[in-house]
Amino acid sequence: MELLGTKVCKKQDLGVHNNLFGGTMLSWIDEVAVCFVNEVCYSPNMVTLKMAEVLFKQPVKENNLIKIYGEISKFGNTTVEINIEARKFNVYTHEEKVVCSTAIVFVRIDEDGKAIPIAQHVKDRYPGLTK
Repeated sequence: MELLGTKVCKKQDLGVHNNLFGGTMLSWIDEVAVCFVNEVCYSPNMVTLKMAEVLFKQPVKENNLIKIYGEISKFGNTTVEINIEARKFNVYTHEEKVVCSTAIVFVRIDEDGKAIPIAQHVKDRYPGLTK
């Protein structure tokens, strides 16, 4: 998996149990993931179509660093799916533990919001991932 971005959990990101609020984690994931697929697909017009089941495996506390990783898993005609892992990063040991994982499907759209094909040259860079 490729590193897509790093975030720090701040006080304002915490929920009622002093853990990172799940909605904030989802926002971070969606933000770095769409940046990644925009770059991969040579298009600024990629939008989230769906997010698979999200597994929150352990809490994130204030000041924890979160590294978000992703990889392309498949292409459709107008869509691209990526697998995502958010990992808690220990600055002392550089150990990483998965705290959250999911898969996201993005769709390429035109100016009217209609799905349009992802360029063939993009899919050609990822042989075996086109369905």
